[in-house]
Amino acid sequence: MIKTKRRLIKEDKNNQEINNTSVITLGCAKNLVDSERFSGLLRKNGIEIIPNPEEAESLIINTCGFIKAAKEENINVILQAAELRRKNKYKKLIVTGCLAERYNAELKQQIKHVDYFLGVNSDERILKILMGDRKYELTGERMLYTPSHFAYMKISEGCDQKCSFCAIPLMRGKHVSEPIEKLVEEAKSLAAQGVKELIIIAQDSTYYGLDLYKKRALPELLEQLVEVEGIEWIRIQYAYPRKFPMEIMEMMAKHPKICNYIDIPLQHASDKILRSMRRGVKRQEMEDLLLSFREKIDNLAIRSTFIVGYPGETEEDLAELLDFINTVQLDRVGVFTYSQEENTGAHILGDSLSQEVKDERRGQVMLLQQEISLKKNTAKIGSTLKVLIDEVLADKSIGRTEHDSLDVDNIVIFEGETNLKVGEFVEAKIIDAGEYELYAEVFEI
Repeated sequence: MIKTKRRLIKEDKNNQEINNTSVITLGCAKNLVDSERFSGLLRKNGIEIIPNPEEAESLIINTCGFIKAAKEENINVILQAAELRRKNKYKKLIVTGCLAERYNAELKQQIKHVDYFLGVNSDERILKILMGDRKYELTGERMLYTPSHFAYMKISEGCDQKCSFCAIPLMRGKHVSEPIEKLVEEAKSLAAQGVKELIIIAQDSTYYGLDLYKKRALPELLEQLVEVEGIEWIRIQYAYPRKFPMEIMEMMAKHPKICNYIDIPLQHASDKILRSMRRGVKRQEMEDLLLSFREKIDNLAIRSTFIVGYPGETEEDLAELLDFINTVQLDRVGVFTYSQEENTGAHILGDSLSQEVKDERRGQVMLLQQEISLKKNTAKIGSTLKVLIDEVLADKSIGRTEHDSLDVDNIVIFEGETNLKVGEFVEAKIIDAGEYELYAEVFEI
């Protein structure tokens, strides 16, 4: 737990009428969906959501407790808000989410001028705190904090995997799937708001359905989501490699709406490290799986993430990871340095490698991937690709192909093009390429 030196302040429990609130969301897209859902619930029941925290009567901070750097950032945000609450800037200050779930007792002890520390899945409690009993049920409505042309769809909560480095199950609990019919209604509601791209997320998206339907039911969910009018792209993220349901690839081949894209965090490639991580797969199994993906789907983009600096990782283990990445030629790669988390399986192993060594190893992996990415991007020069426009600036427009998720993957840049509209699809001719970007002009027949 991050220690604080802030003076303890007596907690104010007065019950004042609350007409509006602001929401600060920290952490991942799954947290963002949580904020969108409870914001939709609050708004439907008469609480106005104010974009600027400085103008709001109350404040909700939805926290992340994943790794040390995130926890430190979250603590600083909470302390700043607590100081404003002490000065009666807010009538209520609520801290919710993963950090509040994991360190509830410690936070209450160290930061007193917060009215409520709540854990995850606290929508009803937030509503009751701010306005008492609910007036209206929520039927799929969300208040989008993303631009209206795309939205994340969280299909399940929690995780049943036992990865030794991960604290998610400690905060989010066991895997719980949302019913298919509920998700379809949510997709229809999102489409009615102008959403064209659904980004499927979960702690483990390929585990979806095992609790409800006694089988991996992501293919069945996809079969229904592609029927939702207005949704043009469906993107799959956070797939787990062990027992991957290949029916997903069959659905991808069958339905053009499902992007030729799969995000499948592999974490490492040394069998020794994979075994210690409790990933349940070996390097050869991962290579075979990726090969089967490409045999099923032409023009497939595969994204993965890896962890370097895990306890006991040697130079030989790193070399094996580099060899794996060079062999499989992934399209997109993200790399994290290991963060030791208490109460996880790997905590007992210690944290023997310095941050300097971890950063250097991360740099080696990213340098190799930059070379691979540049080669793949250069090969696209002269081709024509469908692009979804995300941003229009004063001197250019920026978008993505079906092979790229927001913020973590490549972008397509239209230099000098300012007449495009956010949320529209255009045909783009690729005229140049960089390591992480394509340069294009609008293709006119």
